[in-house]
This record gives sequence, C-alpha cells and structure tokens, in this order.
Amino acid sequence: MNAKSGLTLKGTLLAAVVLFAATTFAASNKGSLELRHPASVAGKQLASGNYTLRWEGTGDQVELKVYHGKDVVISTPARLVQVEHPTSNNSAVVNTNPDGSQSLSQIRFSGKHYAIEVPAAGEGGSGSAASR
Repeated sequence: MNAKSGLTLKGTLLAAVVLFAATTFAASNKGSLELRHPASVAGKQLASGNYTLRWEGTGDQVELKVYHGKDVVISTPARLVQVEHPTSNNSAVVNTNPDGSQSLSQIRFSGKHYAIEVPAAGEGGSGSAASR
C-alpha cells in the first residue's frame, strides 16, 4: 500500500466513523418528559403532566417538538449533546433564575448517551423560563 492510498483509506474510515456516530446520535428521535409542576418552555406555559418529545435535524442542531397527546404544543430549536453517564430515568435539568423562576435547560433520557439542551430565554431560539 502506498502513502496516497493509505491516506485515502484513513480518510474513508474517518468519514465512516463520523457518519456512523451522527446516524447513531440522531437515530432515536423520540422521548418523553414528565412535568411535575407547570413549566414555561419556548415562551409557552405547560401544565404538569406527560409529554412526548420528537426532534428532527442533522448533527447536533435539531427542531424539538413537544406533544401533549397528538397536539404539538411547542416547537423550538434545541441542541443534542453527549453525556458521559446516562441516567437511569428520564429527567429534566432546571436552573433557578434570579427572579426565583426556573428554566428548563436540559432533558436527559434513560440509558442514553445524549441529552437535549433547550435554549434559555434570549439564546438562539424562543426558549424561556420553566418551573418544575
């Protein structure tokens, strides 16, 4: 094997690994979220209850849709991020704002090595304060 074909093989392998990782990362595009308290997400107040989440996009930038039953109640840009240690249950990460409200910042999925980051108010998208 000459140097040129070795570089081509390495480039092909790298592309295959990146493609596999991107495909695996986006393969499961559905999850669920239970809100124990009302929450404002993407400028809309959600009542406590169970919601279905679906997202579409390539790479880490996705469009997150939150469903209550069959109805889409929120659609907002979001970002898929890798997590080192998967959680044992679906969970939401919330931040407390200076005014005492809470902002939904991340949704983690049971057994998955990825999470969805929801933009805070004023960060690329229409995310807003949330309470849990």
